[in-house]
Amino acid sequence: MTDKHWKELIAVVGGEVLSPLPVGFIIDSPWLPNWHHISILDYFSSDQLWLEANLKAIETFPEAMFLPGFWSEYGMCSEPSAFGAKTSFPENEFPHAFPNITDAEQIHDLPVPDPVKDGLGPFILNRLKLMQPHIENAGHRIRFSVSRGPLNIASYLMGATEFMMAMITNPEEIHLLIRKITDYLAGFHDHQKHMFPSIDGILILDDIIGFISEDQFLEFGLPYFKELYNRDLNIKFLHNDANCMESIQHLPEMGVNLFNMGFDTDLNQLKELTNNQVTMLGNIPPRDVLARGTVEEVKRATLNLLQSTNNPARIIFSCGGGMPPGVSTEQLRTFINTVHSYAPQN
Repeated sequence: MTDKHWKELIAVVGGEVLSPLPVGFIIDSPWLPNWHHISILDYFSSDQLWLEANLKAIETFPEAMFLPGFWSEYGMCSEPSAFGAKTSFPENEFPHAFPNITDAEQIHDLPVPDPVKDGLGPFILNRLKLMQPHIENAGHRIRFSVSRGPLNIASYLMGATEFMMAMITNPEEIHLLIRKITDYLAGFHDHQKHMFPSIDGILILDDIIGFISEDQFLEFGLPYFKELYNRDLNIKFLHNDANCMESIQHLPEMGVNLFNMGFDTDLNQLKELTNNQVTMLGNIPPRDVLARGTVEEVKRATLNLLQSTNNPARIIFSCGGGMPPGVSTEQLRTFINTVHSYAPQN
């Protein structure tokens, strides 16, 4: 992110209303490679093509905040690989990590990975280190440490259904698994901050929060997320585009001040449930409107979102979730222009 966008982000999170209204998107491997006319495998395996795709996005849409900005990652394989999960990388499909814990008793012997050496993490951060001069020459800085969340990673190590069932049948082992993952993630975020002192934000992505009850979230989620967000940083960003109603009221206690949700929620309600302490990043349907809709449908949905917003403070207008595959330059330009030309009614 540029210094200008970073200052604007902090201002919005602080409650200021910007003019024009802010626009931002999470962008990563589901959208960037094919939008840049390269394969997903090329995007993952070539530092130069990865850099070119990200530079093209910021140059094509300079008005938009792209979050976290120059995200170095290997999809859902990024963190599970450190715990020994088998990974698969098709040429132009999303990569996948396969479960490697078939019995909850195996958790006792699972070592906590070294965040400096193990899995794909070293490749992720070395790419950023090698590309850092080019990123900064383009007027941007590395602003966020990034990871999937502990429940998300656990679901890949065990399988999502098996993990959630084990919350009931083997709660002691599940707490131990989440403890080990949280310890690894704390070290991984510390290492990112050590490598890139310009980091002043943290982004954690965890959709499994949306598949468990409030009681389960309070037991298996909240304490561990509070640890990870307990950092001296300006921006504490959570992505969960599954159901958020079981956890939304607890986001301020978790430490979150920026939230990207699923599209089937009302921003006014989410702001009310968080006592207007959390900035919302959303919220038109990403696939069915932003990617598959006509330009007119994108414009109409964007206007409906703007007009239904009671108070534009602490909102960054976006789609509900990360940028999906298939969004064209024209569709994205329509969204940005519609937001930026809108004048909120006093």
